[in-house]
Amino acid sequence: MEKQLNFIKALREVADDIATSPKYQWGHMGKCNCGFLAQKLTGLTSAQIHRNAMARRGDWSDQLNDYCPNSGYPIDHIIFNLLQAGLKVEDLAHLERLSDQKILNRISENHKPLYFNQAADVSLYMKAWADKLEDEVLSTVKVQSLTNLLLTNNSSSKPIYLQH
Repeated sequence: MEKQLNFIKALREVADDIATSPKYQWGHMGKCNCGFLAQKLTGLTSAQIHRNAMARRGDWSDQLNDYCPNSGYPIDHIIFNLLQAGLKVEDLAHLERLSDQKILNRISENHKPLYFNQAADVSLYMKAWADKLEDEVLSTVKVQSLTNLLLTNNSSSKPIYLQH
């Protein structure tokens, strides 16, 4: 559960970063939808992500289609680390195009259609995704286990709280 909570927290932080950053650039592998999330989860800079991605042709969608953990391509190492953080290849593909219908269903019709290369829309999509994941966690968690997690969590100085 801690992995899920950390991922939800990261999604919210990235959503805020994208909404306020003048550096968002969909055509740059390190400054796009997946690029911003990769920065947060791997600690790499946008330049490092972009440079690693350029060792092989294509955008994030192409890179994900060609993903092989044993390829030796640096971008595959980045993708592997994102998968270790709790993502699936499909999650990343949907993020790049804002195309997961379950997430889109959570967004008001007033905000549609979403444009995958518009920072405000990406931020909205990521927040809806975080809300969806929170609801999934809340549907399975027992209050006692959450209390125990917060009391025994020594990995950070501040407990992680769900935002609802």
